[in-house]
Amino acid sequence: MLKRLTPFIKNQRLFAILTPLTVMLEAVLEVSIPALMSVIVDSGLYGKPLSETADLLIIQKMVDWGIISGSGTELIYRTGAVMVCISIVSLSLGALGARLAALAGMGFGADLREGLFKKVQYFSFGNIDSINTASLITRMTTDVNMIQMTFMMIIRLCARAPFMFIMAIIYAIKINASLSLIFLVIAPLLGFMLVFIIMKAFPRFRAMFEKYDRFNASIQENLIGIRVVKTFVRARHEKEKFKMSNDELRDASIFAEKLALLQNPMLQLSMYSAIVLILWFGSNLVLTGRMGTGELMSFIAYVSQILFSLMMVSMVFIMIVISRASLVRVSEVLTTVPDINDDDADESLEVKDGSIVFENVSFKYSKTAEKNVLDNINLSIKSGEVIGIIGGTGSSKTTLVQLIPRFYDVTEGRLLIGGRDVKDYKLHKLRDAVAMVLQKNLLFSGTIEENLRWGNENATEEEIITACKAAAAHDFITAFPDGYKTMLGQGGTNVSGGQKQRLCIARALLKNPKVLILDDSTSAVDTKTDASIRESLKHFFPHTTKLIIAQRVNSIMHADRIIVLDDGKISEIGTHEELLSLGGIYSEVYRSQQEDTEL
Repeated sequence: MLKRLTPFIKNQRLFAILTPLTVMLEAVLEVSIPALMSVIVDSGLYGKPLSETADLLIIQKMVDWGIISGSGTELIYRTGAVMVCISIVSLSLGALGARLAALAGMGFGADLREGLFKKVQYFSFGNIDSINTASLITRMTTDVNMIQMTFMMIIRLCARAPFMFIMAIIYAIKINASLSLIFLVIAPLLGFMLVFIIMKAFPRFRAMFEKYDRFNASIQENLIGIRVVKTFVRARHEKEKFKMSNDELRDASIFAEKLALLQNPMLQLSMYSAIVLILWFGSNLVLTGRMGTGELMSFIAYVSQILFSLMMVSMVFIMIVISRASLVRVSEVLTTVPDINDDDADESLEVKDGSIVFENVSFKYSKTAEKNVLDNINLSIKSGEVIGIIGGTGSSKTTLVQLIPRFYDVTEGRLLIGGRDVKDYKLHKLRDAVAMVLQKNLLFSGTIEENLRWGNENATEEEIITACKAAAAHDFITAFPDGYKTMLGQGGTNVSGGQKQRLCIARALLKNPKVLILDDSTSAVDTKTDASIRESLKHFFPHTTKLIIAQRVNSIMHADRIIVLDDGKISEIGTHEELLSLGGIYSEVYRSQQEDTEL
């Protein structure tokens, strides 16, 4: 899993290298302060020879260089000034290390989020079905934040803490080896407790992040469907559902965090126990003259540094445990192999026309599914032909047309566009040649013109107007005070359902596609507008193959041919008159709709 994150660290490697070097230098300066304090007390106050208190390498060098010299008050002032200077430099290095770690961490997080987003863009519909949207949002936000924080702590503390720990241990042993044996008793107990926390914490945090997924799904569902909630007066129900999801997340978080929170009390207990024992035994050594007062003070300071280093290391371990759950979830996205790829496709191959051929095509969403969603579809459509598709709910009308731009791949058989298998084309070339207006019409925040340019970002004003006229959208757009510059809310909330459909059709037409698929895309417009759109498509885009899925017979009765789907199979196919004469499903639907109209 860590190898998969390496490419995202590459751009931050300078900061990632400088951070440990900076904090290690900070640690060197910090561990010298207790030794200087010992010099002040033992040599400055009690008159002990400087050669006896300056037995640590860093202090000896300062004496040799003349930085520390003299005796009494002069020695105290000179050593105190050195301590102040070292403290200022150490503080500056610490601040610089924190800044470098932040730059490395934030840059790494940004690159990782971008990598995840790019990966998701290559997902097929099948991949998105397996990892739901709410979970993807959690992984790109909460999980990435957790990994980025851990990365920052690792490059900053995993260099500083062990380095300080080793140096402080060496200096403590050098001051008094027998007194250092106290660590041999406390360290194993502390290590055992940390291992116990690490082993128990991982499954708890993984469960917590799964609750995050459900929580985000609840919020997303409510906000997207807020109008439906208000229409059906279901606010109370949604509040209860949110409370349940929120409470589950809270309980899972408490269950996970309370184990991790044992870390600080355990470390503090260890630290204070060690200090009490050192004071007890150390004071006896001072009273018997086997240890100086300054040495005892510096020894206690080194003990504090040792235990503080252990605390920092344990914090990093806990963060690693927590982020491991996030790392697993992020890696799942990064390692997901898209169901559909075009690695073997010909880059130079273009879709020459809108002819479509289904050869013994069968399809099922899952390889383990027993039944096909589409079964043995054989169909040949000429370029420029208008094909109507009708069938009951669940007859797989949408699934059939989603195979054309390769949102899904056929399970059996072959699908040809422009005389070539769809797998021969690069995905962007194939999908550029196919425009599809989905059942759920989606517009984005921005102006009407910006939304329309999704179809062709380089479209001229004349081309935009032509497409909007063909989609019967030009008149209502120009009725707005700002016309094509009218701002749309997220999802196009400030236009009606019919207007939204017409804008989506105009956006698709701007692609000037070889194949145009309208998936029940005129259901919200009146019959007159529907007829106007059909006539415009015939006039403005005569060479474009048009597949029109509809529930209303009136929307497809003038098509060149009509396909009737029933339970994933082609039940009937022919013109309006031919299908009426068969007296089958189409005829029954037509008669029932005519009777409803008359009523």
